[in-house]
Amino acid sequence: MTRYSPSRHYVPAGWIALCLTAFSAWCATWWLPAAIAAGLFLASAAALFFLSSRPPIEIHEAKLVVGRRAIAWTDIRRVDHTGWVSPLIVHLTLAGAARLTLVYPGDLDSANSLLRQLRRNANEALLDGVPHRRFWGDAPPAAGGRRNPASPRSPLLRPEDEAEVERLYQRLKTVGRLDRKDPAGEK
Repeated sequence: MTRYSPSRHYVPAGWIALCLTAFSAWCATWWLPAAIAAGLFLASAAALFFLSSRPPIEIHEAKLVVGRRAIAWTDIRRVDHTGWVSPLIVHLTLAGAARLTLVYPGDLDSANSLLRQLRRNANEALLDGVPHRRFWGDAPPAAGGRRNPASPRSPLLRPEDEAEVERLYQRLKTVGRLDRKDPAGEK
């Protein structure tokens, strides 16, 4: 089991935003435009406290647990990543067309790890619209039981360079060295 808890930095940041709200409101008594800053700080504080109150997420072998709600991996039909990584926001579509928005306010490494584990364990789900097996490169064999032919190799060298490498290889095979020393002039 792996447990992902919200970052501890959101609560102190929320309190700082509340203090800045109070200061901006106090400044607004003399200078009215400071009320705009007070409103923005208040909205930031509310968002930070919301993120800090998100339930922990647990990854088990057979289920995903969000707070007190347990969801079997086989019940997840879609995992759609919104592009937000920190905080991580993922839309899960469950069996019966129920939707769950998963919000994980953690650090970047934990968020990427959680997203990877969600995608890996939701075996029957579409991952951002792509079937699970194709997303991870485990595509089933083509019709007739044969695998797709290997993709053609892209050339690493130009034809002239390949000819030069081949010439040097042949010389190395016959002479035993590539330098141009005269064997008669050696002592």
